[in-house]
Amino acid sequence: MRRMRVQVAVALLVAVMSVAAPASAGPDRLLSDTRHLAREHPEIWTGATIARGDQAMLVVAQGAPAGTVTLREIEKAQRAVAAVWGPVQVVVLVPASTVQAAVLAAPAAVEGMAALADIDHVIIEPTGFARLSPVGRQVVLTHELTHVATGAAGSADMAMWLVEGFADYVGYLHSGLTVPTIAAELAEEVESGNIPTELPDRTDFHAGSPRLPQAYEEAWLACRYIAEHYGQDRLVTLYRQARRLGTEAALRDILGRTTTELTQAWRAYLAQQLRP
Repeated sequence: MRRMRVQVAVALLVAVMSVAAPASAGPDRLLSDTRHLAREHPEIWTGATIARGDQAMLVVAQGAPAGTVTLREIEKAQRAVAAVWGPVQVVVLVPASTVQAAVLAAPAAVEGMAALADIDHVIIEPTGFARLSPVGRQVVLTHELTHVATGAAGSADMAMWLVEGFADYVGYLHSGLTVPTIAAELAEEVESGNIPTELPDRTDFHAGSPRLPQAYEEAWLACRYIAEHYGQDRLVTLYRQARRLGTEAALRDILGRTTTELTQAWRAYLAQQLRP
């Protein structure tokens, strides 16, 4: 098994070095990250193909559906993230099947997902990703790359509405989609007079949650509200401060509001945006 790991790592190294790479005086972190990921599951990456950009590595397992995701799409997502947050370097992994995606993502669940982010890489769930429209693909890639850029995998103490809402804010920013289209499930509830009373918490985002789509939509609209009323820069500053001090302290410092006060304003915003 150890010999197999070494062989796969060497094969990936040769493949990567055959792709034109930007000149760099420092360590090649993309190459290092890719080799490390290959060693963790060599049985998945034997025969993998690799494409490299300036700040991205795309690794596609043998047998993965053709054109599952392209380097061009990844680089477009990187530009969208950079415009809001800053540069992001990433390895994007495309396994051949949902089963392989589950192995790579464990212990996280892949049920109902199109992609998942970890500290330095994104895992594409090929079956779920294939169901997306071109716009949906770009939104999902930008969302997951935002998680990598912001270090969301290490933000366990932050409010999940801010973590997921911010990633969706960046993802949808230039999608051209309308609010009722993006928040279709939540719009149905609001139109019937059922406006949520609290911002979504961590349990609302668990795979299989009965209101999972609504949780993402609620979180997105919370961050969209902040960007509209305080400016995008303050939304970014809020996220950065929340990583340092926690969400409640960041809300007080950056917006001058408590979670309760923000929730009241957010509920009014939902009614304004989603009621006909």
